Amino acid sequence: MMRRVLSAALLHLCFCWTASVSIVDYTEATAAPGNVVLLSCYNKDKVKPELTTWVKNGLEVGRSGGDSPGPPDDGGRLTVLHDGSLVIRRVIPGDEGNYLCSSTLQGNRSFQARVVLQVASGPENVSTSVSPATSLSNGTLFIVRGSSVTFNCSASSYPSQQLTWGFTGASSSNTSLVSSSGSWLDLRIDDVQPSAQGVYSCSARNSVSQQTVNKSSELLVYYVPDRHPDCMWTLAQDPSSVQFNCSWFGAYPTPRLRWRDDDDFQVTDSLSVTFNRSLLSDGQTLKCTAQHQLLRAGEEKQCSFTLKLPFPEGDPLATALEATSVTLTCTEATSIPPANTTWRKGMQQDELVPGSKYVILEEGPELKLTILNVSKDDEGVYFCRSENPLAVRELEVYLTVKTSSSSYTGAIIGVFIAALIVGTAGIVAKTVYSSRHRICLGSSFGQLEEERADVLSLMESDDEQIFQDAVPRLPPITNGRHTTLVQIHRIPSSDHEDVETADTSAQQQEDTVQTEEPEDLVTF
Repeated sequence: MMRRVLSAALLHLCFCWTASVSIVDYTEATAAPGNVVLLSCYNKDKVKPELTTWVKNGLEVGRSGGDSPGPPDDGGRLTVLHDGSLVIRRVIPGDEGNYLCSSTLQGNRSFQARVVLQVASGPENVSTSVSPATSLSNGTLFIVRGSSVTFNCSASSYPSQQLTWGFTGASSSNTSLVSSSGSWLDLRIDDVQPSAQGVYSCSARNSVSQQTVNKSSELLVYYVPDRHPDCMWTLAQDPSSVQFNCSWFGAYPTPRLRWRDDDDFQVTDSLSVTFNRSLLSDGQTLKCTAQHQLLRAGEEKQCSFTLKLPFPEGDPLATALEATSVTLTCTEATSIPPANTTWRKGMQQDELVPGSKYVILEEGPELKLTILNVSKDDEGVYFCRSENPLAVRELEVYLTVKTSSSSYTGAIIGVFIAALIVGTAGIVAKTVYSSRHRICLGSSFGQLEEERADVLSLMESDDEQIFQDAVPRLPPITNGRHTTLVQIHRIPSSDHEDVETADTSAQQQEDTVQTEEPEDLVTF
């Protein structure tokens, strides 16, 4: 047996020296454990080699043709075919290495081919996880804006692998985020924003076989705006109708809105409804309700407004002179929705149009009407008309136009009245001044009656003869006039006694008076 092997080796050596040898092929082959791999040798011109030998790492592993027996077939796993190819069944990691094929062809020609066999497996068991995240019914994941999220990927490959996290979003496509050659790979994103929404893919690639396995997860970023929905209105061409708009932009996914409690929610971020005057009333509150998946059960966000009738205000009376200008002012600031306010003239309420005669100026809630070069034709009633989808309200203003002569007449009358008042005051003052003594006397006697309850009896000197003996006389006055005597008698005060009673009492007490001294004497 040893002799035959030695003979074959010597024969092979001789062929190497005598035959022309050319290595014309180099290939690489990859096989997974447990699979079958075919290593080709000479496959040109479909020529069948006379002898083919396969050597791995310097050791012969298979032969075909010739008289010499081949090496052990390793349980039938390795077989050399008639065309010189080597078949390896149930590949194991130990089968990898450098294989050299030597083939002897007709005409004393030889051929050699080198094949590098690599045994590789995987990637296998590729798995991903995203936390914290909530899974929807379709497998899509979502997180809340502003939170932190961690992505994990793991796989197994032989002999080695490359793991990569990639991202495809609205603003990027197949962007590589992080890579590693280990068995697992983590990716963390803090303060997640809507731009992070997209598809995250973990790619596991075998470094030898270049076989790649991808596993993806779609991540959604949910968020709701901090503000409430916006309620607005749009006035239609028909003033008795109005369109109410409710919008809640900036929420993901799309929120659900409704205007009335008996309506169904609609998946939209903007909802409009139209109402006519028959469905609206003063003080009515319209409310838009919004729902979102991030809001807790029963939690809603709303916007609302209360409808109000128009109420124009202003001065109902105005006066102007001919050939001048006058401005009528109307204010309307309470209506919801805002009213359309116009100026109209006459009972027919003809709408006034700005021009050479009328100037209409709107300053905030005020609507001013200026009438230029006023004439008698401008006199009459004007209406400030305010209308919103609830109702129409009017302010009636009456304009009186006066001529220039009427103004002069009024001035003359005013001057006359002023002069009359001043003259009357002077006459009254003069009268009071001339009667000042009488006024003082009356005042003195009135005070005397209140304090002492005395009765005054005044008599002319011609009638006092009966008292001459009893009452002392005063010296006569040089001017020859008689002297008036006043005798005061103290009697009880009574509001119901008569002056005549006092005189009678005085006569009855005449004798008593003659013996008594008078209490008081007053001379005028």
